[in-house]
Amino acid sequence: MKTHVKALVVGGGAVGTSIAYHLAKHGWDDVVLLERDELTSGSTWHAAGLLPYFNMSYATTWIHDYSIKFYKQLEEETGLNAGFYVVGNLRMAQSQARMDEYMLYAATAETVGVPFEWMTPGDIKDRFPLVRTDDLVGAIYHPTDGYINPADVTMAMAKGARQRGVTIERRWQADGYAWTGSEWRVTLTKMVEKGGNLVASDEQQVITAEHVVTATGNHAQRTARLLGIKHPAIPVEHQYIVTEPDPALVEWRKTNGQHPVLRDADAKWYVREERGGWILGPYEHGAPARFEYGVPDSFRADLFPLELDRIEQEYLSFIHRIPSSEEVGLKDDFNGPICYTPDGNPLIGPAPGLRNMWLAEGFSFGITAAGGAGEYLAQMMVQGEAEIDMASLDPKRFGDWVTTEYAVQKDEEAYAHVYILHHPDEERPAARPLRTAPCYDRMAARGAQFGCVNGWERPNYFAIDPESGKVAARAKSVVDFSDHDARSFRRGRWWDFARSEAQAVRETAGLIDATAFAKHRVSGPGATAFLDWFTTNKLPRVGRINLTYALTVAGTTRTEYTIVRLAEDDYYLISAGGWEAYDEDYLFKAIKDKAPEFGQITCENVTTKYGVFALAGPNSRAILQRLIRDPEPVTALSNKRFPWLSAQAIELGMVPVTAIRVAYTGELGWELHHPMEMQNHLFDRLMEAGEDLDLQLVGARAQNWLRQEKSYRAFGTELGRDATPLEAGLDRFVDLDKDFHGKQAMLDKGIRSKCVTLLIDGPDDADPWGREALLHDGEKIGRLTSGGYSVAFGKSIGMGYVPDALAVPGTKLKVRMFRALWDAEVTEDSPYDPSNAAIRKDG
Repeated sequence: MKTHVKALVVGGGAVGTSIAYHLAKHGWDDVVLLERDELTSGSTWHAAGLLPYFNMSYATTWIHDYSIKFYKQLEEETGLNAGFYVVGNLRMAQSQARMDEYMLYAATAETVGVPFEWMTPGDIKDRFPLVRTDDLVGAIYHPTDGYINPADVTMAMAKGARQRGVTIERRWQADGYAWTGSEWRVTLTKMVEKGGNLVASDEQQVITAEHVVTATGNHAQRTARLLGIKHPAIPVEHQYIVTEPDPALVEWRKTNGQHPVLRDADAKWYVREERGGWILGPYEHGAPARFEYGVPDSFRADLFPLELDRIEQEYLSFIHRIPSSEEVGLKDDFNGPICYTPDGNPLIGPAPGLRNMWLAEGFSFGITAAGGAGEYLAQMMVQGEAEIDMASLDPKRFGDWVTTEYAVQKDEEAYAHVYILHHPDEERPAARPLRTAPCYDRMAARGAQFGCVNGWERPNYFAIDPESGKVAARAKSVVDFSDHDARSFRRGRWWDFARSEAQAVRETAGLIDATAFAKHRVSGPGATAFLDWFTTNKLPRVGRINLTYALTVAGTTRTEYTIVRLAEDDYYLISAGGWEAYDEDYLFKAIKDKAPEFGQITCENVTTKYGVFALAGPNSRAILQRLIRDPEPVTALSNKRFPWLSAQAIELGMVPVTAIRVAYTGELGWELHHPMEMQNHLFDRLMEAGEDLDLQLVGARAQNWLRQEKSYRAFGTELGRDATPLEAGLDRFVDLDKDFHGKQAMLDKGIRSKCVTLLIDGPDDADPWGREALLHDGEKIGRLTSGGYSVAFGKSIGMGYVPDALAVPGTKLKVRMFRALWDAEVTEDSPYDPSNAAIRKDG
C-alpha cells in the first residue's frame, strides 16, 4: 500500500467510488480509496437503485442531473454495464395541491434543463393501463430516468477510477486521524473475517494524505467521533418488498418493454418492476433511526427484520393503484439502514474546523446523488470552488448545538417526510421549539407563527386580525398543518397577515425579532489589516457601519457582513442567521492563516450573547424617543446626532443597546442589539411605547417582501458561491483600489449574468417563490432567486439573474408560474424609494 497520497477517500460505496473517480478525472493522479469490507457492502448493496430527478433544491437537482447523464456513459468508458434501465419515471398526484407542488418543482427543473412531460389521468391510462387512474388529478413524467443496479454502477465507477490511476484497497479500516500541520496522518487497521464477522487484526499501517474525504455511509457517526466533530448524519430503517411475477405486467411487457417507475407521493411509495414482479418501497411514519452511536462490528451486509405492520397502509394503497398486484405473492423483503440528515440532503464539503478534510456523508438518495456529488466535490477540492453553489449542502449548515437526540428526531422526520407536500414555506415540527429567544413566549401569545432558522424559532408572521387587533389563531410553538395558514403553493391564508405587516412598516412601524443573526466580535492589533484583506469594501470609520463581502478563492460571494467599527481595532460583524457555523468556520480559519502576517487577532462568536430587534417605519424614531435616556431625547436620534449608517451605544429604559441606524426593509429604522437577558424588558417597553403609534409585530415573510422592493440581496438566494458581488450588482460595496482575498479571481470571472429586480403581473392567487424560469423571446435566459408580493406596487415582485444585455430597466421578460407564462419587467434597482428619502428622513 502507498504510504503518502494526494487524496485518501475513505468508504467504498457508490459515493466514495464516484469521488475517487472524479478526483482522478480532474487531474489528481495520486488517489487511494479505502474500504473496510468489500465495495458496495454498506447501504449500496441493498439500495433499490432508483434515480429520481425530483428535488426542490437547485443544487441537488444539478447533482442528480449530472449523475443520470454520467451513468449513461460509463459503459463506453469502462466496458462494464452499469445496469441503467432508462424506463422513465411517472410521479402521480391525487390532488391539485400535489400538482401545484409538481409545477413548482418543474420550475426548478426547467432552470437546470431537466426534461419532463405533463400527463392527465387519461394520458396515464392510455400509456400505462395497469395503473388505476380514477382518483388521480394528473402526473409529471420524466422520460430520461429510471433505475440502476447499485452494485454494477459502483463497480463501473471503481473500474473507471482504476483506469485513471486510483488505487483501491479493501479490508482496511481508518481508526485514527491526526493533522500534522501540513497533511493528515491516518492510522489504518487490517480487517479480517472471523466466524462470519469482520474484526480488527493486529496489523496496522499509517498513510499520510494531503486531503482526506470521508464517505463512510452508515459509519458516519464513528467517523465524526474520530475527527472530533459533530454532524447529524444517522441511518434510518428503510424497507421494501419484492413480489412474485405479476402476469399482467409480464403480458404488458411483451409489446411495451419495461414499465416506468411509479411514484404515488400521496400514498408514500415508489414502485418499479423487478424480473416480472414489483418492488414496493414505502416511506412510512414510524421508521426508527439506528446506529446513532455507531454500527456494531457484527453488522456487515446485514438487514433488520421486516416490520410489515408498519407498512400495511402503503401496501394496501399499492394494490389499489395497481390492481393486478392483489393476487401476487411476496418473494423477498429488505429492511436496511439508509443514512439521513435533518433536511434530507447530504453533507458535502469541508469539515468544520479542520483543514483539507472533506465530508460526503448523509446520502439518503446515495445512488442518485453519487455521480454528481463526486463531480462537484472534486471541483471544490481541485479548483477551489464548484461551478454551482454548494452552500445549501455544506456540512456546517448544522451547528455544534445539534445533539444526538435532535439528529435522531429530525432524521426520522426527514424519512417520513420524503413524500409529504413540500411547500416552499415548509416548517417541520419535530424537535421544536429548541433554540428560543427570551421573547418567544411573548410573541407566541401575540399570534406568532414560527419558522425555524439554524434551530432558532423566528416568527414568520403574526396571526392578528387587522380590524380587531386580536390574535386570530391559537398561539403555539409550531404551526399545525391543519391550521388557519393551511400552507399552499399559492397565497395561503397567511398572506393577508404578511401584507398587513408589510403595510405597517411602510405606513407606521414594525418590530422584527432578528435575534437569530450570526454575530462575531473581531478585535486586536491585527484586526484592521485582516478585515481589510478579508472583505471587499472599505472599512468603516469608528462609529460607522459598512456592508461588505468575503469572497471564495474563486472570487464568488462566500459571506455577506455588516461591519460595525466599535473602536480603532474592534469590530462587530453581523451576518445571516441561517449560516452561523458556516460563517464562523470560514472566519476563524482565515484568521488563523493570516494572524502571523497581520498580528494578534481575537475572534469571538457572540450570537447567543446579544438579542436583536429591528424597528422600522415612519414612526420608529418617535417610539425610540419615548424610551431613550439622553439629556436631549428629542434630538438624540436626529440625522445630525445619529446619522444613517452609524452605530451608537444608547440606553433604552434600563437596557444598554448598541443601536445601528440601518433597516433591511428600506424604511427609517434601527437595529437594537441588546443583552440577551434583558430582552423581555426591552420588548415590553417598545410595545408600550408604540401602542398608540400603531406599532405592529412583523415576521420574516413580510420582511422578505419589503427587502425585494429595495433590491436588497440576500445570502443563499441572490448571493452565493456561484456569482461574484459584481454580478450581483453590488459594485458600490467593492473597493477595487485595495487588494482583498479573491479580488483577481472575481475580476477574471467577468460578468456572466447580472442580478435584477422584476415587477411581475402574475396570477391573482399566487406570487413567485424564487425558483422560477425567466424567458425572453420564448427562450429560457435566467431564473428567479427570490419572489413575493409588493405592497408598494400592488403586484408580484422578484429578483433573479439574467444575461447582462437584458439587465436593463424596461426589459420585458416572461416568468413561468403554474405552467403559464406571465409578464415581468426589469426595474431600476430599489424600485421603492430609489433616493432613500425614507431611510434618511430627519426628525
